[in-house]
Amino acid sequence: MALLQAEGYTTDVVLEPGFYVCTGCTQRSPLSDARVDHLFRFEGESDPADEMIVLGLACPQCNQRGILVSAFGPAADPEHAEALRVLAERGTR
Repeated sequence: MALLQAEGYTTDVVLEPGFYVCTGCTQRSPLSDARVDHLFRFEGESDPADEMIVLGLACPQCNQRGILVSAFGPAADPEHAEALRVLAERGTR
């Protein structure tokens, strides 16, 4: 997160089913509009199923850059699992 913050990712990004919200401008954007600039996935040292994802996203509405942090894999919130999968795919293109 410190790396992203140093690159200007200063706002938070929140997931809603089918959307993400930039806390800088409070606008909801569809996942299909996401510009994923950075994607980091981590596994726990003692449990590889303990996964986390950190995304650096740019808001298409206000151009602010924000960070989304969430559990990933088996520990992910079921409501957010599909959104995280879509965002992760956008970040690996």
